[in-house]
Amino acid sequence: MRVALFQSCTGIDPEANAAAIVSAIDQAKAGGADILFTPEMSGLLDRDRTRAADNLADEAHDRVLAAVRAAATKAGIWVHLGSLALSGERRDGRLVNRGLLIDDAGTIRARYDKIHLFDVDLPSGESWRESAAYAPGGQAVVAGTPWGRMGLSICYDLRFPDLFRTLSDAGAVILSVPAAFTVPTGRAHWHILLRARAIEAGAFVIAAAQAGAHADGRATYGHSLVIDPWGDVLLDMQGENGVGFADLDMKRVADVRSRIPVLAHRRPIAPATLA
Repeated sequence: MRVALFQSCTGIDPEANAAAIVSAIDQAKAGGADILFTPEMSGLLDRDRTRAADNLADEAHDRVLAAVRAAATKAGIWVHLGSLALSGERRDGRLVNRGLLIDDAGTIRARYDKIHLFDVDLPSGESWRESAAYAPGGQAVVAGTPWGRMGLSICYDLRFPDLFRTLSDAGAVILSVPAAFTVPTGRAHWHILLRARAIEAGAFVIAAAQAGAHADGRATYGHSLVIDPWGDVLLDMQGENGVGFADLDMKRVADVRSRIPVLAHRRPIAPATLA
């Protein structure tokens, strides 16, 4: 299995963002990839919610999603569109942060709404309140693919190992973690958390990331990664935006899991009691 990752610096113009993803799809296909992975918020990254509202739509009318589905069909390649901000999907009016797995015929095979929302105050002075505009998802998602089952997550989900245990218990051998990590948290935790998730699950981890100084004023860490089930880094795109490639030997999953059978050794644990 050959994977391609699109590391981008997504801006505030959905048309430009769509064009960049379509170009990445063509590059991925030309490079022999079976599937392209894009970062969180691939269609629009705009912290000005008033301005962003004019560029948001529901899934059926999202311009970026339509362009990606058409390009995937034309190129004959799968795409994991890391996530889009979508409006009009909920009765309460809140947005969803949704990842979509699209096959080589342009069909949406799976949808995942981000469960854990990024509400933090960082020592750097950055403050984020994702829950002020977004509703959390409530369902873990594992999707069937020609290469094995894929578990879906988004960015801040990375910090919650119970989600990844749920995904690997459901048979996931590939874990996708599209992200727009901040620079301070990326420097501190990005590599170690992704390697830990791969080792715990005995699975490949594919993490396409945003990178650079964005038009809305934020900065993201980059370092899109592909990690094998042993925790070895197969690809690190550093701070360079564009399309990167990695080859996955899916037999590696069974090999690693046979050597250290942590999935077979998992046991249900009752809630802790106070002694």
